[in-house]
Amino acid sequence: MPARRAAATLAVLLPLGLLGWAAPTSASSSDEVPAVAAPSNVSVHVTSRQRVRLEALPQIVQYGAGVASPDAAKAAVIATMRPARVGRPVQLQVQDGSSWVAVTTARQDARGRVQVAAAASSASGAPLTYRVKARRWGGLAAVASLPVSTERWRDATWTDEFSGTQLRDVWDHRGRDYVHSNRRSCSKGDPRAARVADGALRLSVLRDPDATTTCRIRGRDATAGRFAYRLNGHVGTQGSFGFRYGFAAARVKFHRLRGQHGAFWLQPTAGMYPGAAGSEIDVVEYFGDRHPQGGLASFTHRYDGRRRVSTGGWVPDSSSYLRSRRDGWSRNYHVFSVEWTPKTLVFRIDGKETARMRGNVSAERQFLILSLIAADYEIPKVAARRLPQHMYVDWVRVWETGA
Repeated sequence: MPARRAAATLAVLLPLGLLGWAAPTSASSSDEVPAVAAPSNVSVHVTSRQRVRLEALPQIVQYGAGVASPDAAKAAVIATMRPARVGRPVQLQVQDGSSWVAVTTARQDARGRVQVAAAASSASGAPLTYRVKARRWGGLAAVASLPVSTERWRDATWTDEFSGTQLRDVWDHRGRDYVHSNRRSCSKGDPRAARVADGALRLSVLRDPDATTTCRIRGRDATAGRFAYRLNGHVGTQGSFGFRYGFAAARVKFHRLRGQHGAFWLQPTAGMYPGAAGSEIDVVEYFGDRHPQGGLASFTHRYDGRRRVSTGGWVPDSSSYLRSRRDGWSRNYHVFSVEWTPKTLVFRIDGKETARMRGNVSAERQFLILSLIAADYEIPKVAARRLPQHMYVDWVRVWETGA
């Protein structure tokens, strides 16, 4: 186990808020802990004038420059309050015996939401119980939520931390042939473009050292000139691991230059082809720094008969999900996740929602894919002398929930 990962695993897991990551204060609420059954990860409290929904999500928050243990990632805790009062202070509290201890305070957004990060377990490894308490504000009385617990997410269904020096057998290298009839005619997947070292998977786009000719781009991506053939890091778990409904998350640091795109995505285990059931779920795609639309996108793709139907698009104001002006998608690791239910897909970055899609949600088992791919339309954007480009994946986790 790399030393940095071991150190992260041994870090003290005290409740920390997303805003300032402050430790719990010494002040305790005078409210007694209600005598209710062990809480689930979702609670709803309704009064005559207010409704508070609180949810504890898995450990899908972990910003940082280096590799880290997924066990040290923070859980996302999301409160949604009706009616919404923009700017209303809401305090996250953790249960400590018969008292509630303040963790951090955040403010409601225009949708009435408060999204914070908190430890998933105590120093001894026990699950934690949280609630939120909103101040009296805008004609509304102070109100507290019912509690929620992190218990449900203690054990991931599947995980890979990319320790050692080679990929586990669960991963297979995809797209290993040049196919001149598709939109990646000048690139192909190759094991030489995927490397495990220092606790991370490095996926690359590099020049094909075996190519003796250059490639001409044709079709709707046609561009004057000839270009070096490229090898792509492109791996997936088809035939080895799939799941149906739940959370899938990957901690990723993307490549820097345009001319290729990195992605974390899911496909039906039976494959994607005209007439197939299920949908491709692109949790995140990144098209490089200085992209005019910010570079980050989430999509779904499905077939309606033989017609391919796409939904989604660019992440609006993607820079707002960065921690500071010095942060960047190619500078630091961030956790990209999707929550997949029978009716909805919710996409998040470090626990903060970026998009929500409803309708035509895949009901098929899906497998995982990680890739850094140079499509024909991208290749002219980067000179071959500026290759290789690299994308790094620290860990991948799935929490399967079933229907």
